[in-house]
Amino acid sequence: MERRKFIKLSLALGSYILAPQFSYASPLDLGKINFSAAIETSNAAQTLIIYLYGGASQLAGNLTNLEEIKTVSQSNYDNYFNTLTQTTNNLWKEAGGDAMESLLSSGDMTLFRCCYSQVREEVGNKAHAVCTAQNQKGSFDEDSAGIIANLTNILSANNSINTSSVMPFVTMEGESTFYRDGHIPVPGYLKPIGLNESFDNPYDRDNVRQWYYYTEAERDRAPENYWKPDNQGGFLPALTTSMDTLAQQHNSTGKIKDIFTQRDARSQFINTIKTSTTPDLGSDAYPQDNKFAQQIEGAIKLLTHNADTKILTISTGRLGGWDDHNEAQNYVNRTQDLFLSLKSAMAHIRAEGKENSINIMVFGEFGRNVNLNSANGWDHGNLQNLYVLGGHGYFNHQGIVGETILENTGRVNRLYMKPKPGTYQFEPFSIAATLYKIYGIENPEELTGGYGPIDRLFV
Repeated sequence: MERRKFIKLSLALGSYILAPQFSYASPLDLGKINFSAAIETSNAAQTLIIYLYGGASQLAGNLTNLEEIKTVSQSNYDNYFNTLTQTTNNLWKEAGGDAMESLLSSGDMTLFRCCYSQVREEVGNKAHAVCTAQNQKGSFDEDSAGIIANLTNILSANNSINTSSVMPFVTMEGESTFYRDGHIPVPGYLKPIGLNESFDNPYDRDNVRQWYYYTEAERDRAPENYWKPDNQGGFLPALTTSMDTLAQQHNSTGKIKDIFTQRDARSQFINTIKTSTTPDLGSDAYPQDNKFAQQIEGAIKLLTHNADTKILTISTGRLGGWDDHNEAQNYVNRTQDLFLSLKSAMAHIRAEGKENSINIMVFGEFGRNVNLNSANGWDHGNLQNLYVLGGHGYFNHQGIVGETILENTGRVNRLYMKPKPGTYQFEPFSIAATLYKIYGIENPEELTGGYGPIDRLFV
């Protein structure tokens, strides 16, 4: 993917309903899926997915091999980063390490250090577009649907979501492969709703300007309350009434028509969430003057106020991308802002009493190598961290899981961290399988090409 296109993707922020424009094939066969309504109901799971477009370096959460890395790195770590302090658990203090330590000590987070693709390693694949598409589909199959598109169809087929569900899937990142249709298209009424941190309301019609003015005689021929006076001696159609009337006249009977009857209630619902207040979080208050923190706060408000929302996706475009090939110094502040916001989010979830149901998953397409190159950056790697927070009703947090070793190929800029032999590791598709499992799918391997859930989260 060209860098300019990648940056555009990573910064995408929509306030619209995604169009049903995809027509790819998919391996989804509802007849092969074992679904447990009891599991889905008992978990009452809700997920915030934070996707780190660009492939974030794993070093913020793993400085275990730092001293060895320093001895063979092309550029000097200490000279470039100035402050590179290791915490008790070998986290990068200045890059969010203290916030991570707090989340670990409270039992609110598991840090997996060995999300690693052996398949990609064998074929030498470390490309942005391919890895992002695969991770957001949970499959190596080029034609498979996105994780959330699959989940939407399965939950819909089992009536866990239906026309009465309010915003079951929400995006604060715009369009992504998470929502890509397969050969079973997602019904239009279940497409994700696009929102931003300001909760600009996609259902609101109050601010739409009319371009045609009507006379009093024309008004008198219309039904009562169809018109409202303007400030130019004429009358305007009351937009809500006219649009809803047209919807009933021209749409065939069915789910889309039903949604129009719910529009006003949903508009009021979003405005209620928008104006709701965050509990006093004390020292864990969200960072001020930080658009990303505002996004996270808005996301948690929505999840805590609306149990119907199953999954909300967000990128970190407000912080910047993670494709740190050169001048990676800002990685430190970017990661610090990310984990301070996550610490606040977990405090917010606890204050609302939702720590058992709401979980947060943070991952990207891949990690970086650990050679600080001549441009003071890191090139593509294959080992990344997965951060899992909350979800105490179904996850058993393990603290830090996985150990790494340093592989020095002897070539400049080919310095990698890899899983230590015998340590716990998993392919990225196990993230998808884990999501499927907590939403009641008992055989998620059917959707991920045989890769199972992250079992260490459930022991």
